[in-house]
Amino acid sequence: MSIPGHRFHPSAPSVPEEVLDGFRNAAVAVVSDNMNRMHGTRALKPYHHGGRLIGTAVTVKTRAGDNMTLHKSFELLRPGDVLVVDGAADVNQALVGEIMMSRAMAIGVAGFVIDGAIRDVAAFTKSDFPCFARGVTHRGPYKSGPGEINVPVAIDGMVVMPGYVVLGDEDGVVAFDPAVAAELLNLVHVQEKREADALKAIAAGRPNAYVGVANPATTDAIR
Repeated sequence: MSIPGHRFHPSAPSVPEEVLDGFRNAAVAVVSDNMNRMHGTRALKPYHHGGRLIGTAVTVKTRAGDNMTLHKSFELLRPGDVLVVDGAADVNQALVGEIMMSRAMAIGVAGFVIDGAIRDVAAFTKSDFPCFARGVTHRGPYKSGPGEINVPVAIDGMVVMPGYVVLGDEDGVVAFDPAVAAELLNLVHVQEKREADALKAIAAGRPNAYVGVANPATTDAIR
């Protein structure tokens, strides 16, 4: 059925490994800078012990506090996927916990991005399984629906489409269309070199050497 609110779509193709490899070490802050600092999460926090998040978005839109559709999405999840959940920013009920994290790890899922709450937070904080969420509560979810799978979702103000590249580190999460990955990566590399040069200049006693050098993507001075 194609009526909004009832849509369960197949997953988009996985992002090619060569595209993901280009961003595996890219800082979210630098990627965000080169998307004009307008895209990415603000309120979601990392709850895992360590590890970077990168993979292909499988999206879920669910009624606040209900994870029935999340369970259904597990039938579609593949190794390297990121489960991206629009939970209406609700933190009254947890949408995932240790059992769902363990299931995802067994499948080879790359991580969770939950615009909602999690529980069993101690299990997440001991794990290297990437999990970004809006909050924590001990109160569990309802399981009656409704929800949608692989539809456009809004995550903390960031639009994520099925099949987008999802990248996360200690600073937060960004997502983008793999069709722009090559162009974006070139800009990221330019900024990485410029910032590395700035740090070298500072260490060499020239702290003002790179002040005012513009970012070609943002026309902004280096931070």
